Amino acid sequence: QVRLVESGGGLVQAGGSLRLSCAASGIIFSINVMGWYRQAPGKQRELVAAIGRGGSPNYADSVKGRFFISRDNAKNTVYLQMNSLKAEDTAVYYCYVDSGGRGYWGQGTQVAVSS
Repeated sequence: QVRLVESGGGLVQAGGSLRLSCAASGIIFSINVMGWYRQAPGKQRELVAAIGRGGSPNYADSVKGRFFISRDNAKNTVYLQMNSLKAEDTAVYYCYVDSGGRGYWGQGTQVAVSS
């Protein structure tokens, strides 16, 4: 059974930093894409950043230059370094993994940025 365990969320002041981690277990096939989505209250879930197995990242325009995604293929783990956080970054952040043609989601971790 595939399981994604996220960590690193919390409360931070505007301008601060947080680092999210997501470790995948129970994966049988190699992981293609790993990424992070977020959902703010009353809004749709949106892509924040994604990274392919070869390491090419994609970012939402709203986080470019502030957030950085990376992955450790040996550990089936993806990270999201979030710098210069803004109040509008407040949301539940979800890890996403694509493996064997199927998508898997983490349970979500809350990020709250106080202004």
